[in-house]
Amino acid sequence: MKIITWNVNGIRACAKKGFLDFFEAQDPDILCLQETKAHPGQLEHELLNPFGRKAYWSSAYKKGYSGTVTYLKKDVESVSYGIGIRKFDSEGRFVVTDHGEFVLFNVYFPNGAAREERHLFKQDFLKKFTKHLKKLIDAGREVIVLGDYNVAHLEYDVYDPVRLSKSSGFLPEERSWFDEFLSVGFHDTFREIHPNKKDEYSWWSYRENARKNNRGWRIDYICVTKGLVKRLKSAEILQDQTGSDHCPVVIELE
Repeated sequence: MKIITWNVNGIRACAKKGFLDFFEAQDPDILCLQETKAHPGQLEHELLNPFGRKAYWSSAYKKGYSGTVTYLKKDVESVSYGIGIRKFDSEGRFVVTDHGEFVLFNVYFPNGAAREERHLFKQDFLKKFTKHLKKLIDAGREVIVLGDYNVAHLEYDVYDPVRLSKSSGFLPEERSWFDEFLSVGFHDTFREIHPNKKDEYSWWSYRENARKNNRGWRIDYICVTKGLVKRLKSAEILQDQTGSDHCPVVIELE
């Protein structure tokens, strides 16, 4: 089973840069996108249900903002679009699909950089989302949480950990949250396969030739609970894939 996550930074813009070619070539069982910046009614059929996939869209009340979609080869019985907290769910940040053997959360985590209010919003999101996940794990469910976390965890997950330690996304309290998140029962699939690999990033600023010079951050993750780790065959960051300021992250499960 191939699972891919990608923050496309606007699905209509990404579609003009080869998104559908990428989708067809990769042929994933599950493809999760974040920051789609679109409502389904604004899109052509080729983006709504490409290659016969079933698609589940979550759009923010505010047009042109946030948004997630999960494309599936094999449909599921149960789909939801949040965690029961309106201020988070209304921003189109979740598509939650129950696959029986696991529950998959496609999530666009908040960015806290804009102002203090959004920083506090993000910290509240991290805390309450983790609590929600812990209940599922305590109930015996296997869980996958993937998407743009907007948090880098380890020093070698950013190109300049000293300078960036005061930047949103790599603040001490955010890195501490990531430790707590893993302690609840999650495993970073990329680090399971590549525990010491450096200079592998999933996001680069559009400014100052950051991508060309690989001044990036690893903020896009696929994390899984313990029972799924033994099924993990591979985990890669597709750094050469263009079309967004992020690149896709992919895993394969047996």
